[in-house]
Amino acid sequence: QVQLVESGGGLVQAGGSLTLSCDASGSIMSLNFMGWYRQAPGKQRELVATVTLMRNTNYADSVKGRFTISGDFARNRVYLKMNSLQPEDTAVYYCNVQSRWGDYWGQGTQVTVSS
Repeated sequence: QVQLVESGGGLVQAGGSLTLSCDASGSIMSLNFMGWYRQAPGKQRELVATVTLMRNTNYADSVKGRFTISGDFARNRVYLKMNSLQPEDTAVYYCNVQSRWGDYWGQGTQVTVSS
C-alpha cells in the first residue's frame, strides 16, 4: 500500500509565499517522476509543475518564474516553493508520483490566496 501525505497548504495574502511538501511511503520502489497538480472550484485538474529522476522540470506557463519544484528521489519527497502568490492560484494542490509499477496521488492540500 502506498501513502502520499501533503502538507504546507493554508491561507496567504496576495504576494505571499508557501512551500508544499509531499512524503510518499509504503510499497514504493524506484520513483522516476514527481509532480504537483491543482484543481480550482469548477475547473479541471491542471498540471502545475513536474520533475523527473533526471532532474528535468516542467512548469505551467501561469507559474513560471514564481514556483519551483524540487524532488528528493532518495527520500521519496517532493516540494513546491510558491512565491508571489495570486488569488488565481487558489486551489486544492495534489501531489503525484510515478514509477514503472504505478501512479499515485495524494489527497490534496488547500491553498487559498486572499486579495
